[in-house]
Amino acid sequence: MLDIIFEDDEIIVVNKASGIITEKNPWEDAVESQVFNHLKSHSKRAQPFLGVIHRLDRVTSGVLVFAKKKSILKVWNKCFEERMVHKQYLAISRNKLPLDTGTLDHWHFKDLKNKKALISLEEKDGFKKCSLRYALLEKNEDAFLYELSPLTGRFHQIRAQMAYASCPIIGDEKYGGGMTLKNKIALHAYRLKLDKLDKTFEAEVESNVYWKDFKHLTK
Repeated sequence: MLDIIFEDDEIIVVNKASGIITEKNPWEDAVESQVFNHLKSHSKRAQPFLGVIHRLDRVTSGVLVFAKKKSILKVWNKCFEERMVHKQYLAISRNKLPLDTGTLDHWHFKDLKNKKALISLEEKDGFKKCSLRYALLEKNEDAFLYELSPLTGRFHQIRAQMAYASCPIIGDEKYGGGMTLKNKIALHAYRLKLDKLDKTFEAEVESNVYWKDFKHLTK
């Protein structure tokens, strides 16, 4: 079921469920297809425009924005290119980072063959710098809840950097976090802010085993 956070004549913002892909393909359901069907059922146009502004991994839930006009898609794309869009995530790890707040600075490589990000502490050929700001929000007997803010937008950046720092995200089998729920990990894009348009969108976490034991999420 499509969880719509906000909609006007220019954009539609949804809370993406984990386990589903962002962009449509011929073989499975996708958020893009769900949003298109929603627009089609509420539009006089046979083929309403829908632009994919950004993406979330299949295993990640949270704020996802689509454009309803080509001109708006260009505006948002430019804002992403100029790093005017600020994204904040919630993540849970069994392990704790050395400090309660700080920034992880690494070098990143996209391994296309294995569909995985490689991280290095030192610069290497083909690697690009990546930075991730973090803050510990809460801890319980079993895990640590973090707020994460990527300062760069690399492939699987959050998942790979946390794993490299010995704090893999719970459920993220690809990066050493084990598997608790199929195609679902404890990573949620809970806030997206665009300064230029003075817009901020937030999405509630899913009702599953990952998030149920943290008081911070039940306020």
